Amino acid sequence: MTRVQARDLALSNARGRMAIGAALVLAPRLAGPMWIGRAADSRAVNVLARGLGARDVALGLGTAVALDRGAPVRGWLEGAALADGVDLVSTLLAGDSIPAGKRRAVLLIAGASLIACAALARMVDEPPVADVHAPESELTGHH
Repeated sequence: MTRVQARDLALSNARGRMAIGAALVLAPRLAGPMWIGRAADSRAVNVLARGLGARDVALGLGTAVALDRGAPVRGWLEGAALADGVDLVSTLLAGDSIPAGKRRAVLLIAGASLIACAALARMVDEPPVADVHAPESELTGHH
């Protein structure tokens, strides 16, 4: 896959993430049940849905803006992969409290996005020319 193709896929992922996030922020009682079922009717659960939605809007927007400006994208995609991984594990841990069909759909979507973001993260940016070395970059493989 070329860097241009990877960047196009990253933009598609970002746009999908922003759409899902916006739906959770603006209409948690409509979008939330697609993930967790009837439990999403609770006003308290809607607070969490909006927070998760805002997270996805931010990750998607950050990715899209970085792509548009030619800025580094890898960190945005790694953050998105981490969020997708937590969504996947949280959904698994919820077990039967989430209807089986909805659970499978979320596991498929979160799993596919996790794999895509993790793979694309290493393809989208040119290798950096580093002048400063931070221990954090060594830990995350960003040397």
